[in-house]
Amino acid sequence: MATQTLNAPRNVAIREKVDAFFATIGQGMNAYMERRSRMGQIQALEAKTDAELAKMGIRRDRIVHHVFRDLFYV
Repeated sequence: MATQTLNAPRNVAIREKVDAFFATIGQGMNAYMERRSRMGQIQALEAKTDAELAKMGIRRDRIVHHVFRDLFYV
């Protein structure tokens, strides 16, 4: 078994810039995912009565399938 020791200089300023860069990307991803979230639409449909859903042609057990119908063929 080989062991290797690396003594790289620790540059705090560079590390902080890299951390800030990835934190910014993460914040952008969170905003994007929240914008694409369909949870509100699912909750609105679940709040409807079975009769209201039937008028829309949706069964209660197919609400999620209905909301994501443009993404998946199920």
